[in-house]
Amino acid sequence: MGEVGGFLKIHRVNGPKRPVPERVRDFHEYQQRLPDPELREQGARCMECGVPFCHQGCPLGNLIPDWNDLVYRDNWKEAIGALHATNNFPEFTGRICPAPCEAACVLDINDDPVTIKQIEVSIIDRAFEEGWVVAQPPPVRSGRTVAVVGSGPAGMAAAAELNQMGHEVTLYERADRIGGLLRYGIPDFKLEKRVVQRRVDLLEAEGVKMAPGVDVGRDVSAEELMRSFDAIVISTGSTVPRDLPVPGRDLDGIHFAMEYLEQRNRWVAGDSGPPRPISAAGKHVIIIGGGDTGADCLGNSHRENAASITQYELMPEPPGTRPEDRTPWPQWPMIKRTSPAHEEGGERDWGVSTTHFSGEEGRVTTLHGAKVAGPPTFDAIDGTEFEVKADLVLLAMGFLHAQHEGFVEQLGVELDARGNVADKGYAASVPGVFACGDARRGQSLVVWAIAEGRQCARSVDQYFAEEGGADAPDLVTLAS
Repeated sequence: MGEVGGFLKIHRVNGPKRPVPERVRDFHEYQQRLPDPELREQGARCMECGVPFCHQGCPLGNLIPDWNDLVYRDNWKEAIGALHATNNFPEFTGRICPAPCEAACVLDINDDPVTIKQIEVSIIDRAFEEGWVVAQPPPVRSGRTVAVVGSGPAGMAAAAELNQMGHEVTLYERADRIGGLLRYGIPDFKLEKRVVQRRVDLLEAEGVKMAPGVDVGRDVSAEELMRSFDAIVISTGSTVPRDLPVPGRDLDGIHFAMEYLEQRNRWVAGDSGPPRPISAAGKHVIIIGGGDTGADCLGNSHRENAASITQYELMPEPPGTRPEDRTPWPQWPMIKRTSPAHEEGGERDWGVSTTHFSGEEGRVTTLHGAKVAGPPTFDAIDGTEFEVKADLVLLAMGFLHAQHEGFVEQLGVELDARGNVADKGYAASVPGVFACGDARRGQSLVVWAIAEGRQCARSVDQYFAEEGGADAPDLVTLAS
């Protein structure tokens, strides 16, 4: 694999980013590609390590050493075949996945890991540029029909796989465009929407029927779907946000992060906004939550020229290097991470609890908080109380579970203790109904969503095989 001893003499080189003063003036992607000769060198660092733990780190089980070696040998066309063998959408994971594969790279024990993610996205982007990625409709159809509800990465992956198996698939999305979180959650400076639309167009050309603007459970009932399709896949995501029930929460100017992010993504797409859009322009912005969603809010606020931006996290500040006693290799390390949005500016603080908000004339003006001792109690430390100016507060504290009202309730599927769809091998409690992605496992990564969609498609296909062909009873009969 790679160049013999290459990892000893070739150092890791990260792909360049657009300069901060330039990129904060627009919403184009900040990440740039390394030239092909340098990418080949980076592929050469992938060593024949015997047991490639990068496979273990990747939920998709990507053939990472294979395509690293193919890039090193300048065989890019074969590399896209190896990449697509396990991953339907490497253009998504190569841009927004945090790369747990790199944390599991054997080189990461005492050196910098191989630039797996950078090589991945370069392979797929070049493949599209060269015209190697083309629509491949299935040669035959099974006569079975599947409704996939929710068009995020899990739903798109399930639809893609089921379609390739020969089943007729309709992909439902309540928003006006297909893509789910990829479309209206991830900012364009991380994932330009032309990349999403390119893949949507390809799936449609392969035979997947797109049904955007249909809120299943309201525009069409679950029973109607059960009568019309042989199987249903729930891939609605984990969409119920975690709230902050403190005094003053009802003041104007306090919003869930996804409300803000969707409006900004629609603005970038050229859509007309609401009469009173959520905007960070010229405001003192407070972001509560230190994860990726909070960082996305931070990057958007920079591009709106906020007066100031402060990000607070309840948990204590993590260490800068891998804590071997808590997350030893090859586990995902719990360390302090600095995103490109943090490189662009703003302040952030850890171990902070919001006690209440105050305001004037019904609008928030001040956040009141205190430092906390840390888990498990998070008790406020006496004498650390503070207040800070807040014109806009964005709650980015994660998500609880899938939305129950409407579609999920109408199906009558069982839920687990966390409020996710309970399942056995991706099959929900109602025969012929399946679940995958965040709706099944809870809030997670894009790479897990794609892996879940693929596995769920296999479960649906197996269900059809066990039911014995196209003459199986409809779902309403089965459920009763």
